Amino acid sequence: MSAAEKDAVVLGLDLGTTTTKVVAADRGGTVLHHAERENEMRTEQPGEAVQDAAAVRDSAIAALAECVARVREAGRPVRALSFSTAMHTLVGLDTAGDPVTPAFNWADSRCADIAEKFRGEWSTAAELHRATGTPVHPQSVMVKLAWLTTQRRDLAEGVAYWCALKDFVFTAFTAEFVTDQSLASGTGLQDMATLDWHDSALRAAGVEADQLPRIAAPTDAFPLGARVARDTGLPEGLPVVLGAGDGPLGNLGVGAINTGVAGLSLGTSGALRVVRDEPGVDERCRTFCYYLADGLWVAGGAVSNGAVVGQWAAESFDTNVARLLDEAYEVPTGARGLVALPYLMGERAPWWEPGLTGSLVGLRRIHGRAEMTRALVEGVAQQLALVRDAVVDTGARVHAVRATGGGFRSRIWADAIAAALGIELELAEESGGSAVGAVLLAWRALGELDSLDEAADLIRPARTVPPAPEAARMMRAQRPGLERLHRAIVDLTPIES
Repeated sequence: MSAAEKDAVVLGLDLGTTTTKVVAADRGGTVLHHAERENEMRTEQPGEAVQDAAAVRDSAIAALAECVARVREAGRPVRALSFSTAMHTLVGLDTAGDPVTPAFNWADSRCADIAEKFRGEWSTAAELHRATGTPVHPQSVMVKLAWLTTQRRDLAEGVAYWCALKDFVFTAFTAEFVTDQSLASGTGLQDMATLDWHDSALRAAGVEADQLPRIAAPTDAFPLGARVARDTGLPEGLPVVLGAGDGPLGNLGVGAINTGVAGLSLGTSGALRVVRDEPGVDERCRTFCYYLADGLWVAGGAVSNGAVVGQWAAESFDTNVARLLDEAYEVPTGARGLVALPYLMGERAPWWEPGLTGSLVGLRRIHGRAEMTRALVEGVAQQLALVRDAVVDTGARVHAVRATGGGFRSRIWADAIAAALGIELELAEESGGSAVGAVLLAWRALGELDSLDEAADLIRPARTVPPAPEAARMMRAQRPGLERLHRAIVDLTPIES
C-alpha cells in the first residue's frame, strides 16, 4: 500500500434531523476533520415538523465543501463519500425531480388520526408491522402517505414521485433516483422478507411502486456528478456509497455489531438497538426491525423522551439544566417514592402511542425540583429498559451496551440507565456515531474491510459505568408495575392525538 493510500480518508455525510454533519475518517474510524451546518425545522402548525428539501441539500454541499477544504490542507486524499441519514422522512417531487412539498420529518404528527385508524384494526396493523418491521405510527412514511393521499391531497398537488429527503439529496450528487435498503426498511413500505416494496403496504399508503425510488444495497456506489464535484472540490466520478439509516449506522459507529451488544443513544430522544442476522419483531409489536447491510438487521426501539426531560424541568423551574441534574444526582435512587411516566412528547417504543401524556405519581410535600427531575430521568431509563426487554422477547440476547449521546455529559444519566438495564455501560462519546458508521460502511464497500464485524472491532469505548447493585435491584423490582401504571393512566386520561 502506498503512502497516499495509507493517508486516505472517507467522508461520512450525516443528514441529521436538525444538523448536517460531515466527518473525514481514516480506515480505523478515527475522525480527523468535521464540519456542520444547521437545518431549520418549521413547526408553525400543530403537529407540523417540516424542512425545505433544497435548503438541506445546499447545507449538505456547504458542509461537505468545508470538510473537503480541511482534508486538502492536510494533504489527505479522499477515497469515497458515504451517507448516513435520519429515517422516516418524506418529500414529494414533480416530473423534473424538483420538490413540490416540504420534507416531512419523522416528528410531523399531523397524520396521527390515520395511524389511530390503522391501529384500531389491530390485525391489519400488526400484519403490516410484522411484514415491514416498521410500527404503524405517525413517524411511518406509509402512514404519512395514507394521510396525504386521502385527507390532504392539497399538500400533494403536483407530486409525481415520493422519496426520502436523503434520496433527493443523493440524486443531486449522482443523478440516480435510488434509495438504500436500510432507509427503505424504515418506511413501512418494504417487505422484510424480500427487501422489495410490499404490495399491501403500498395499497394502504395509496401509492404505486413506480412512484418510489429504485431500491439498492447500502454498499452500492455511484459516481459523483460534475456539479457537486465543482462546488465541493471533490473529483468528478468519486465513488458515492449509498449508505444507510442513522439508527443502524449508529450501532456500527459505536462498535455495537457483535451478538449480544446493544447500541444505545441518548440525545433529545433515545434508542436501544441490537444487530441480528435475520429480520423480525416481537409478538406484541413493540419493536422495530431495520436493515443495516451485509444481511444484518437492527432490532430495537426509539423513545421520544430522552434528555429533553431534564431541559424541560430546568425551563419549568427557571434554572440551569446542568445544575439541576447535579441536584437530582444527589437524590437517592427511587426519588424518595416519586415515579414518573416521562411522556412529555408522547411515546414511541414500546407503546407507539403518540398522544400519551406524562405523569408524576406519588407526589408529596417532601418532593422538590430535585426529586421530580430524578424521577423523570429514572422514568426515561426505565423506558429504555422496557425497550431492552421487548428486544429480548424477539430472541435477541443483550449482555453489553455501547452508549453514546450528548445526554451523557451529565453523570446522572449514565448511572440511572446502567441501573435500569442492570448492565455496565460502555461509553463511546467520541466515536462520531452514525457519520463514522457511514465511513466504516464505505471502507467495507471499497473492499478495505472484510466484514462489518471487523469494522466494529475498530471502535473502543472511552470509559465504562457499572450499575450500582442496590439501585439496579430497586429499578428491576419497580419495572413490572410501570406497564400497569401506564395502562391505568391511559384508561383514566383519554389520549388526544
